[in-house]
Amino acid sequence: MAAMPAPAAIAAHFDALYKGRKPRHFATIHSAHPAGQDPLSGVSVWKRAEPVPHWHYVTQGLSQPNPKAAIPGASGFGFELTFRLACTAEAMDAPLWPLDFLHNLARYVFRTSHALQDGHRMNASGPISPGLPTQLCAMGFTSDPELPPIGTQSGSVYFLQVVGLTADEESAAERWDTRKLLDAFLPHMPMWVTRLERESMLANPAMQVKVKQGAQHDGSSTGVLVADLLKLDVQKRLLRKPLVEITLGALQLAKLHALLPLRLPFGRPFMLAGPEWKLQFRQRDRSDWKIDGNVLKLDLSPSMAESFAAALPAREGQYRLTGLDELGWTIKQTAIRNAQGDIVEVIGGTSAP
Repeated sequence: MAAMPAPAAIAAHFDALYKGRKPRHFATIHSAHPAGQDPLSGVSVWKRAEPVPHWHYVTQGLSQPNPKAAIPGASGFGFELTFRLACTAEAMDAPLWPLDFLHNLARYVFRTSHALQDGHRMNASGPISPGLPTQLCAMGFTSDPELPPIGTQSGSVYFLQVVGLTADEESAAERWDTRKLLDAFLPHMPMWVTRLERESMLANPAMQVKVKQGAQHDGSSTGVLVADLLKLDVQKRLLRKPLVEITLGALQLAKLHALLPLRLPFGRPFMLAGPEWKLQFRQRDRSDWKIDGNVLKLDLSPSMAESFAAALPAREGQYRLTGLDELGWTIKQTAIRNAQGDIVEVIGGTSAP
């Protein structure tokens, strides 16, 4: 059978899954195809009873051919988003907030040309459901468990499910691996259905142990972190290495403390990327450093890697690492703000232990 255009192939895929049941469809008024404001042409929603009652949301538009999405062999960006939201068995009307939620994710993809993939994660900068109480403030991405990839006239399409995560679950995914974390949750989260009212999976001590052991065994899959505050002041010297003052936020330094032991001993480098400069960490037999373009490449010996957190505490102040005397470290406090812009926590106060 000849391959169908992407929209027809996707419709046939869901006809087979839902035995011809028609979804409720929310069409976009000003779609970006070809010249509208929104990247999605619409979102379809089916009501499900198994394995638990939930709404199954599916986007349309990301897989439509688009010049911004130059992905070989794929139709458009090569995927559509899905989202499964728990409901009661008696529920009749699907909540509307996931429509904006999915549209915002699609806008991010179109704006950045960054195709999301299985195993990715993202912070939502606030609750995923504005105006509704929930601890879920981040997202993990995984292949929808019921929807295998399909081929279309314009290329392949897979279905990427969005899963709501709490802040500590996002941190655990950062230290370990998003997909492995979601797989660990699956027996307690059937088909990765998102429940707004749930508490963190890590409230279960057995899950805490499983996640910690997984990270210690596998290491962290996080190779790059973005730092809002990362500055280098380089003072050149004749016939000697320059003097470098590194300014870094306490929150990013605390993340380094957590992630370097889960990267460097496994032979994996780690990159901290700021607006202008980058720090690259590697474990080598001896400690050394050099500047290559806008990257300060920092090699840490095993002993220095082990003592890194103690020598460079995540609190405001000025520090040096013994043996790397040309490098000075200025650590600034990091203010954590909520979605309204209010400061809810300060990391790195001078009185911190």
